[in-house]
Amino acid sequence: MTTITAAERQAEDERRAAPARTTVPRPYQGRARPERRRPGTVALEDTFDLVGALLAGGSVATLLFGWIAPLSGAVGWVVVAYLVFLISYAVLVSLRADRLAVMNRIVTVLLCSAGLAVLAVLLFVVLYTVGRGVPALSNLNFFVETMRFAGPLDPLDVGGIAHAIVGTLIQISIALAITVPLGITTAVFLNEIGGRFARFVRTVSDAMTALPSIVAGLFVYAALITLVTKERSGFAASIAITVMMLPIVIRSADVVLRLVPHQLREASYALGSSRWRTVWKVVLPTSRSGLATAVILGTARGIGETSPVLLTSGVTAEMNTNPFSGPMISLPLQVFTFVQSPEPNMVARGFGTAAVLILLVLSLFVVARLIGGRGAGILSDGQRRRATRRSQDDLIRIVTRSTLPDYAVPARTRPQENP
Repeated sequence: MTTITAAERQAEDERRAAPARTTVPRPYQGRARPERRRPGTVALEDTFDLVGALLAGGSVATLLFGWIAPLSGAVGWVVVAYLVFLISYAVLVSLRADRLAVMNRIVTVLLCSAGLAVLAVLLFVVLYTVGRGVPALSNLNFFVETMRFAGPLDPLDVGGIAHAIVGTLIQISIALAITVPLGITTAVFLNEIGGRFARFVRTVSDAMTALPSIVAGLFVYAALITLVTKERSGFAASIAITVMMLPIVIRSADVVLRLVPHQLREASYALGSSRWRTVWKVVLPTSRSGLATAVILGTARGIGETSPVLLTSGVTAEMNTNPFSGPMISLPLQVFTFVQSPEPNMVARGFGTAAVLILLVLSLFVVARLIGGRGAGILSDGQRRRATRRSQDDLIRIVTRSTLPDYAVPARTRPQENP
């Protein structure tokens, strides 16, 4: 039997009463260093499960459509193969994982499949349109000439869509000049002012997002062309496009401005800034990228409209740069008129015009992302150089004031003493 002395008992009590100290163990002492796994990598077993399920889906679908069942069709083969793939993948994952992990993998596969399906459809539309329009796009005259002296039976080296390109740019420019300030101002009013009238405006803008385009064209035709101008023009088409773009811009900008943290507004108010200066200096710069996306969505909606333009702008084969006088055709309306013809050359011109419209939308998207792609506080190269230059000027001015005597410092730069 071990006897514990009073001194040892006191030392043990003091050790227990003392606060516990954190000790850092030596890494891998007496053990092998484990293999590191980089985030985002896929384990080898997961790859085997995925590849095996894909092979199983393709094999079972091929057996059913080729040997066992009287089935045919590429779409049916893809559907059956995908269903068998999902079942096989779930079974393979369940062999070494629980039910929650199986559901997680299946949902991940479904989401990835949806994204790939959307991308495949987009690529198919773009490639098919460009492919059918290559005979027209390969001729330079297609971009610089009009259809004034070209007929349905003329070859593709005669005539072009320069008048439609110019008309589209003029119409969408007028529509953007009206929509962007009005839409963003309305969104700022809905978020910063509020009230009963703001709720009414939000309800109306939400309802207008589902407005059929033909209704907008009929409204502009009845209210503007019939009563005021008495003729179809590019300006009337721009007003019809504005009616279609405005609710999209308002709704998108409204959602973006709601995401701005209220702490930024409160910090600006705490520094003594007014409401509108807070909106101009804090809220709008913070949501610049989202507002650019809202403008992109509105532009994509307006630049592809055909029904309101058909009723308001008119059809012409000549160049018209005056939006207030005479008909002015646009690219969507030109596509509509081209594909109505049974002649192969006219159909090729229609697909070439559609390809030009797609490229135009892509160019506008790139420009908008370059303008609004930077987040709040991220300066461009020119802004960074100007800020550095201003900082250097401030440093030189401060050093000069501290080294020169008082009589050498200009009176307007001396600190004012309290009387």
